[in-house]
Amino acid sequence: MEGPRQAARQRRRRRGLIVGTTTGVVVSGLLVSLLMAMQSDREEDAGRAPAAAVAGVRGTPATTAPGQQPATTSPPATSATPPASATTPAPPATTSAAPSPASPRTAPATSSPAGRIRPRATYQGVATVYEAGTGDGACSYGPSDDMMIAAMNTADYETSQACGAHVLVRAANGASVTVLITNECPAPCAPRQLDLSEQAFAKLAPTSTGRIAITWSLVSPATPGTISIRYKTGSSPYWCGIQAIGHRNPLARLEVRTGSGWRRLARTEYNYFLAADGNGCGGAIRITDIHGEQLTINGIALRPEAVQATRVQFARH
Repeated sequence: MEGPRQAARQRRRRRGLIVGTTTGVVVSGLLVSLLMAMQSDREEDAGRAPAAAVAGVRGTPATTAPGQQPATTSPPATSATPPASATTPAPPATTSAAPSPASPRTAPATSSPAGRIRPRATYQGVATVYEAGTGDGACSYGPSDDMMIAAMNTADYETSQACGAHVLVRAANGASVTVLITNECPAPCAPRQLDLSEQAFAKLAPTSTGRIAITWSLVSPATPGTISIRYKTGSSPYWCGIQAIGHRNPLARLEVRTGSGWRRLARTEYNYFLAADGNGCGGAIRITDIHGEQLTINGIALRPEAVQATRVQFARH
């Protein structure tokens, strides 16, 4: 009997040893894993520290609890000459609490009635040459008497506001000529460019030159005669277009008298002022030049295409 009981005790002892050994291995493994994890956390924290320092140098603000004053630190000392690879930190962006809506674009209250071409101003540009035919052009004046005319570039033409302007043109060689603006010069004509008739260009340089540097300015000639008025073809008491011809200074606006007062008419690029509903057609007309002088014209009949003379003219400037 002693033999079987002793064999059983030995088997239980071996199982205990196996279990103890296995348990020890498991515990040892857990300890090793815990030590490795702690080492990994320390290395990761050490790797994050420089990035946080760089962020602090570049101006990233530290968060503070409500009511606390943020901590201030002195900036690190730097050498007088930064290294070649140094970069200047960008300033932090600022935002408004609520963006304001975009305001509509409006003309300044002090804008000049002269528009782009101002009195007593000298402009630098170029002169080119074109075959002007009879001299008629976008300003709708009809044939020219002396062909001392020019076409104004589209920017300075300004929806026909340049029509009827007298312009003194000077070349670098000292030659000059005064021209009347009767036409528009579209692209590729550039701002400040004048396209002169062959007759006018020849006063400055041979037409074969084709293109020369110039300066030019508005003038107010001594003897242009008096102003005339013309109603456009098709004008009636229900629709009309009105044009002023022969004015000494460029026009700023044209108005007609209605039952409720003076009415300003819109100007077209072909140099007529339109009353699309006929209100004011056939009545008194008031014109204003770029210097602000106003002239009132009465007695103009509503006769389409008839050039009707007046007795008035703007003053010289």
